[in-house]
Amino acid sequence: MGKAVSRKYMVTGGAGYVGSVVAQHLIEADHDVTVLDNLSTGFREGVPAGATFIEGDIRDAHKWLDSTYDAVLHFAAFSQVGESVVKPEKYWANNVGGTMELLAAMRTAGVRTLVFSSTAATYGEPVSTPITETDPTAPTSPYGASKLAVDHMITGEAAAHGLAAVSLRYFNVAGAYGSCGERHDPESHLIPLVLQVAAGKREAISVYGDDYPTPDGTCVRDYIHVADLAEAHLLAVEAARPGEHLICNLGNGNGFSVREVIETVRQVTGHPVPEVTAPRRGGDPAVLVASAATARERLGWNPTRADLAGIVADAWEFAQARQQEK
Repeated sequence: MGKAVSRKYMVTGGAGYVGSVVAQHLIEADHDVTVLDNLSTGFREGVPAGATFIEGDIRDAHKWLDSTYDAVLHFAAFSQVGESVVKPEKYWANNVGGTMELLAAMRTAGVRTLVFSSTAATYGEPVSTPITETDPTAPTSPYGASKLAVDHMITGEAAAHGLAAVSLRYFNVAGAYGSCGERHDPESHLIPLVLQVAAGKREAISVYGDDYPTPDGTCVRDYIHVADLAEAHLLAVEAARPGEHLICNLGNGNGFSVREVIETVRQVTGHPVPEVTAPRRGGDPAVLVASAATARERLGWNPTRADLAGIVADAWEFAQARQQEK
């Protein structure tokens, strides 16, 4: 197979966790990458070396987007489920309104390929597992609803204006890649939270509910390595077809319980991880596991980093490196 042709991409939200790893993969594939991020939740140091950085908002994408770009990979969004419940207007304005402005800028510039960072939160409480793309979408938070609204918006854009689009619905993203990893503030994801306990930055990890209908009573989630996720985006750009909006779940197709994650952190780090049982959180399904059959079939995507210990080890290495930098 010959070497891929170098292309020019705009990565919105490329100073964030997933966006920065995808930008890094694009650069390693010899593409020309521009990161657009307003740094409201991203970090300037997260932008990979070799990328052109623009500190700006997606609502103003028309200022920089022109016909020299081959595609947009869109990660810019607020993503805290809890915050979206108390500040829904923030999520509608940015995630939906901002994307509407971005699509208009793409239309004006003649940029006709889009890969969108969607989410498993669009499904809400699953009717069955593993979840497929044809399962009902019933988000339980304004965050999930905002992402689903954008998916509907993209479907209309593809049908009316010939956009070539792929939405990738992530399940639980974890791990790190090089100098890119999770640095959310506040942190809400399980693996980095458990690692904070192992590092002595947090006294204990809260286990929200131990009476679910699962083998050990705790919630089961599908964890995907961020590098596998990034590779799916590069494949998605190639798979996008004019006038089509393809939606693919990204996950490993199997799940790990909260207690399995905690025990894996203990084994990988060699540190104790005290845990405290807390009441269930509203809206937490017992099991969330993806069927990634569509991604395998349409994108040719096969995750190769499904080992939980490897995912945790990469995240731990990144956390330790960040601590040494401080």
